[in-house]
Amino acid sequence: MGKTKNALEAEKASPAAPPAVVVDASLFINRELSWLEFNERVLEEARDRSNPLLDRVKFLAICSSNLDEFFEVRVAGLQAQLYESLEPQDPPPDGMGPQAQLQEIAKRAHDFVARLYDVWLHEVRPELEGYGIRICSPEELTDTQNAFLDDYFQNQVYPVLTPLAIDPAHPFPHVHNKSLNLLLRIEPLNQHGRNLYAVLQVPSVISRLVPLPDEPDGGKRFVLLEDVIGPRLDALFGGYRTVERVAFRATRNSDLSIQENEVKSSLLSTIEETLRQRKWGAPVRLEISERADNEFLAQLLAGSALELEERDVYKVPGPVDLTVLNGLYKLEGFRDLREPPYEPKMPPAFTGRHSVFRAIRDQDFLVHHPYESFGTVVQLIEQASEDPNVLAIKMTLYRTADSNPIITALARAAENGKQVTALVELQARLDEENNIDKARMLQKAGVHVVYGIVGLKTHCKAALVVRREHDGIRRYIHLGTGNYNHTTARLYTDLSYFTCRPEIGEDASALFNLLTGYSQGHNWKRLVVAPMDLADRLSVLIRREADHARAGVPARIIAKMNSLVDPRIIASLYEASQAGVKIDLIVRGICCLRPGVPGFSENIKVRSVVDKFLEHSRITYFANAEQPEVFLSSADWMPRNFRRRVELMFPIESPALKARIVDEILAITLTDNVKARELQADGTYRRVKPKAGAPVVRCQLEFQKLADEHASTIPMTPVVLTEGDHPDR
Repeated sequence: MGKTKNALEAEKASPAAPPAVVVDASLFINRELSWLEFNERVLEEARDRSNPLLDRVKFLAICSSNLDEFFEVRVAGLQAQLYESLEPQDPPPDGMGPQAQLQEIAKRAHDFVARLYDVWLHEVRPELEGYGIRICSPEELTDTQNAFLDDYFQNQVYPVLTPLAIDPAHPFPHVHNKSLNLLLRIEPLNQHGRNLYAVLQVPSVISRLVPLPDEPDGGKRFVLLEDVIGPRLDALFGGYRTVERVAFRATRNSDLSIQENEVKSSLLSTIEETLRQRKWGAPVRLEISERADNEFLAQLLAGSALELEERDVYKVPGPVDLTVLNGLYKLEGFRDLREPPYEPKMPPAFTGRHSVFRAIRDQDFLVHHPYESFGTVVQLIEQASEDPNVLAIKMTLYRTADSNPIITALARAAENGKQVTALVELQARLDEENNIDKARMLQKAGVHVVYGIVGLKTHCKAALVVRREHDGIRRYIHLGTGNYNHTTARLYTDLSYFTCRPEIGEDASALFNLLTGYSQGHNWKRLVVAPMDLADRLSVLIRREADHARAGVPARIIAKMNSLVDPRIIASLYEASQAGVKIDLIVRGICCLRPGVPGFSENIKVRSVVDKFLEHSRITYFANAEQPEVFLSSADWMPRNFRRRVELMFPIESPALKARIVDEILAITLTDNVKARELQADGTYRRVKPKAGAPVVRCQLEFQKLADEHASTIPMTPVVLTEGDHPDR
C-alpha cells in the first residue's frame, strides 16, 4: 500500500503551482480559537428563544459533544507537542506555540463551560419544567418515587456495579475515556473520621436518564442514573458508610494517526492494535462536580491517576457531561417543542422513472440533501446489485452507519456474482471500529475490500457502476460532498451528482485503479485529485480571477465549505482581494482568514450558517470572465485535505445544474439573515439581521420550500431489469 501513496504523490502537478504568497502572521486567526468561536455559535442557538425548546436542548448537547472531540483530538495534539516535544503536522501560520494556545484555550473553554451550564440551569431547564419535563434531584423525590427507584436499583442496577477500592493493595483504577464515574469518600461504621476512597463506574449499558412513573399532569420526570446509585451506595460497602460522593469524567487522547513505517503486517491489524491502545491514551481533561474538595482532586490528580494541570480541570455546577440531554430531545410526544420534522422529497429528475440508469442516461442531475432524498443514491446501488446487465460496482466508504442499506446492497451484489470493490477507510476518526465491522461483513459476502492507503485517508465520495448496454459498456458515476451514510444524510446538507459522461467515467475508473492498485500517469480530464494537484489547481483558479480583476474583467469567487485553514490558499485569497476580486466565503466552522482588513481583505466577506441541519456541502464558483466554472468537492480547504487525504473536486458542466447551484443554492445561502453570522476582522462573529423592509430569509427553510415545490408526486419504484433491457426505452 505504501507504493500506492507514492503513485499518488508522483502525479503532483507542481509546475502549474503559483509561488507562495508571504503573509504576516497577524493576518491569520488561530485554528483552535476559531473552532471555539464556532461552538459559541452553537451555544447561541441554544439561547435563541425563537428556536423550539427541545431543539435548544439538542444544541446544548451538541455543544458538549463538540467540546469532547475538540479535547480528544485538538487539545490532545497540543499537549503532545508541549509535553512530548512532538512536531506539529501543520505549524500554525498565526505563530502561536502550543503553550500559548493551551493557555488561551483553557481561558476561553472555562468561560464557555460556565456559560453552557448557566444556559442549561437558568434558561432552558426552567422552561422545560414549565412543560412538565424535569430531571429531579434525590432531594426532590417523593416516598413513592424513592420506593420505585429502590426496586429499580436492586433489580436493574446493583448487579452491574463494581466498586473499586483505592489503597496500597488496590491502586487507582484505569478510568476509561469519557466514562462517567463516582469518586467516593467512605468510612468504617465504627471509626468516624477515618476516610477511605473508592471509585465506581456508572454503567454505560444502562440509560443515564431513568424515567419515573408518569404523573397525572402528563409530565415526564427523570432521575440521572448517578443519582439513583448515589443514595444507595451503602448496599455496596458492608460495614462502611459513604460520607461524600462526586461525579467525574476524564477525556483522553483519542487521535489515531498511523504512519507508513508503523505498519508491520497489515493496515487492518495495525489499526486494531492502535484502537486497543487508545483506551490508554493520555488524559487531557477532567470534568468534576463543583462540590469536589481539594482531597477529592488530590486523589484524581496524584501520580498514577490523572496527571493534569489545574487548567485542565473543569468544575461544573450541573450534570457532568451534558450530552445526556440528547435523551430529552428524543422524548416521544411534545411535538410543539421541536422543529417540525422534514421528510426529504423525491427530486423532479426522477418523476415517472423506474430506472436510475435511465434517468442518468437522459441527463446529469443533482440532489440536494437532506431536502431531496438520499434514497436516490441508495436506489442506484440497490438497482445495480440486482440488474443482470451490471458487471461491476466500486465505492469508497468513509463513514458507514448501522443497518446501512448501501452496505447491504453491496453484499447482495457480490452474492449475485458481480465484481464488487469497496474501499473502506479504516482511519475515519472515531468511526474506526464500526468501519472494521462493516468491512468484515462485506468480505464475508464476497466483496473485494481494500483498507485505504497507508499515510493517506481516502475521504472522497465516489461510486462507479459499470453496465453492459445495447451500444456498449457505459459507466454510471455518483460523486458527492457527503458520506454514504443514510442517517447523516437526513441531518447534513450535501450535494449528490449523478452522471454518465464518458470523461468523468474514465477518470473515475482511473481513480479506483489508483486506490486499489499501482496505476499512475493518468491524464485527468475532469476530476481534480488530492494529494496530487487539488491545492495547486485551486491556487491557479484563484489567481486567474485576480488576473481578470486587474484587467478590468468581471471577477468573483464564491466558496462554501466547512473549514478554511490552509495558509497558501488564504494568501492567494488575500492577493485576489487586493486585485479587486469580490469574494464571498460561506464557512460553517473554522476560518483562519481575517476579512475586512484594509489593504488585504476588504473585498472578502465570510459568513457562517448554523441551523437545524449541519452545513456540509463544499461548492466553489469562479466568474471566469463571464464563463463561470462551478466545482463540487469532498475537501475542505485545509492542509490535511490537500496533502494527507485522497479527495476529489469535480466540475459541474450542465448549464442547468450550474445555474441551480449559483442562482439558487449559493444565492439563497448568501441572503440568509436569520441563521447567518458574519466574521469580523477580530475573529468574532456578528449575527446578520434583516435590513429595514427586506424580506426575512432562513436559507434552510427556503430550500425545504423549493424541494416541496419541485417534488415528484410519483415515487420512483424499483424495477427488475432483465438481460437486453435498454436504459433509453
